[in-house]
Formats: sequence, C-alpha cells, structure tokens
Amino acid sequence: MLIRSAIFAAVLLSAGLLTAAEPLTKDQMKSAILSESVTIPTPGEFFAAMDEQGQPNWTQLFAPKSAGATASREQMALMLGVLVADGYIAVEAQDGQGVKNTGKDIINLAKKLNVSQSVLSRGSSINDFAENNDWSALREELEATQNEVKMSMAEQKDRDLVILVTVGAWIRGTQVASDYISKNYSPGLAGLLRQPAIVEYLLAELGKLPERMQKEPLVAGVQQNLRDILALVNTKDRTPPTTEAVSDLAARMNALVNDIARGNKES
Repeated sequence: MLIRSAIFAAVLLSAGLLTAAEPLTKDQMKSAILSESVTIPTPGEFFAAMDEQGQPNWTQLFAPKSAGATASREQMALMLGVLVADGYIAVEAQDGQGVKNTGKDIINLAKKLNVSQSVLSRGSSINDFAENNDWSALREELEATQNEVKMSMAEQKDRDLVILVTVGAWIRGTQVASDYISKNYSPGLAGLLRQPAIVEYLLAELGKLPERMQKEPLVAGVQQNLRDILALVNTKDRTPPTTEAVSDLAARMNALVNDIARGNKES
C-alpha cells in the first residue's frame, strides 16, 4: 500500500493534470485508472487524502446506498461503481459488517452483468478479511475486485460499461467528500475537489459511448451534471473552490448519486 502522504500528493497532482509517459501495468492498475494524460485516484486514495487534510468521522459518513430498479445495464454499471466506493467508506469506518454487506451487494450486481468467476470469488476473500478486521488487506481486495470487474467487462467487449463503473465510483467518492467539506470547509480540503482534468476525461470517455447509450436518460443526466460540475471545480490559478461552490457541488452530487441508486429515468 502507498504511504498516505504519497497518496495525498498523487491526488493533488491528478487534480492538476498529472501526465504519464507510459501506460500502467496490470499491477499498477491496482491503484489507479489511467488515461493517456490523467490518473484517476481510487476512492480509497481520495479518502486517504481527506484523512491527510482533516479528521472525517467515517462512521457517520458511511451511509451505504442500495440499488433500486436495475432495468438497464448502464444503471447497473454506474451503481456498481457507487458500491465500490461504499466499500472503501466502510473500510475507512472500520465497519466489518458494513464491508461484508457492501461486498455482497457488489458481487450480486456483478453477477447480473455476467462478470467472470474470478470476480465472484472475491466475495469470500472480502468476508474473510472483514471478519479479521484486516483493513489494509480489504483496501487491496476492493482495488483488485474493481479492476477484475473492469477487466472482465473488457474481455466481454463491454468496454462501454467499464467507463460507467469508473464514473459511478468517482461520483460517489466526490459526493461523500464534497458533502463533508461543505460542512467542514478549509482551503486544503476544498483543494481536493479541484479536479478539472478528471472531469474533462470522464466527459470525453462518456462522449465515446454509443449514441444509444448516451441518449439513455440516466447517462444523459450524468453527462449534463458533469458539465455543470466542471464549471464549479475549474477554478482560476488553481485556487480551491469557494464555500459556495463546494455547497453547490455537494447538492448536485447528492442528487446524482440518488438518481443512480434509484435508477431514475428523469434526466
């Protein structure tokens, strides 16, 4: 595992256009999702950066989402990303039962998306580590589970769903962070939300989805919200978002996560 100060630096760098000369290996994928120019921190890395800047009460922040209607594969993929982020929150809260419950939800939803058996076997590992309160191992197992889900989708030529899982996890992580920071504002914490390069990358990837998927109301709603969010986090001279901008961001992210969880078809 990376040292938390190193993770904190990585998150700040990624918020300011971290460039990478070489693609990540499979092992390196355990800690990040790479585009040609932007490294997206996992929810665990983002939350570690929050710990570096403040003292969040993760027990209070752990309010897991339950999937509502799952009529579309797009909604399931977005919700799978939300659940992955919930797993990291449960680990931060050191809530063993919460980790097991979230792990079960991840596996059940993954089954509906026809992921490989290697992903499903992660469920027992998550339970074992949670039973033993092995939080470090649980972080690694969640990273491995997320990456195996994505690799399984890619192998099934479901790359379009891979980006939706990534978007769902980023949305949930940012929702938790912005909600906390809006109530405990400091420039250091607010600076973690300044991630224009990541938002631009996610929008670009969503723009590559088939037209049919982009017209799906939930996906279209996600795209529109990300465009609005970009304006909030793309501050001049890399200054932290203001208290007003953080509050606006938190409200938008809360509504967006609720839409994903409900399978809301209203854009």
